[in-house]
Amino acid sequence: MLTSVNFIKKNATRSICAALVCGSALLSGCAGAAVTNMSAANTPDAMQAGAQPTMHPDTIYVYTFAADPQQVKLDSGMLQKLKTQMSGSTAAQQQVADAGEVREQVADEIVQKLQAIGLHAVRADGPVPADQNVLLVQGSFATIDSGNRRRRTLIGFGAGKSEVTSSVQILYQPAGGAPRVVQSFSADADSGRMPGVVETAGVGAAAGSIATSAAAGAGLHGAGEARRAGVSADAKRLADAVAKQIAQTGVANGWIPAAQKS
Repeated sequence: MLTSVNFIKKNATRSICAALVCGSALLSGCAGAAVTNMSAANTPDAMQAGAQPTMHPDTIYVYTFAADPQQVKLDSGMLQKLKTQMSGSTAAQQQVADAGEVREQVADEIVQKLQAIGLHAVRADGPVPADQNVLLVQGSFATIDSGNRRRRTLIGFGAGKSEVTSSVQILYQPAGGAPRVVQSFSADADSGRMPGVVETAGVGAAAGSIATSAAAGAGLHGAGEARRAGVSADAKRLADAVAKQIAQTGVANGWIPAAQKS
């Protein structure tokens, strides 16, 4: 009897380990962000020898990106809708809250990332000093979509994914001069094609109990969901991509050493 019990325990342990290993492999590297549709300024200075205008910004000012709360898509799952109703807030109020949270988070994260590589970056809400060489980071959100957490958890592979997309402009304003666009691009982030509980259960099932594998898959996905999915996580990834693009622009224009951008 003890031998049978020990065998079951050992088998269950192997099943959990297999599910964790396979599930971890599936969950890694799924969500991400991208910068696309890049367009450099078409100024006379920029067209000479294919070079960009000379820039040596003293400060980088980051504005909160514009967002229309009516464009915000809330989590379409029934549980989220019930949670919103129980909180006493309306869908419109939640849209305003989500838009505000994403706007603040993206601006703060861009500033933090730029400061982390030694740049003088600050938040801006109004006009900037006219006697400084400054870089301005502005943008607007096209999509703030919470997706459907239940579909992400159960199905995965892009079903119910969350997504945040934006258009961004980098402008350079020399001391005493007018701002000019240096670069414009799109920055997008989403929760990716992370596998759901069904898939992670199936991966581990070959090693033992389906129930055990499903439980391990649910735990893995719960952890992955908390870290990688939702507009808050998407906002952070988008901001990181924007900060990286700013750093690359600085390297290309000579005011950031190549070793400093990382």
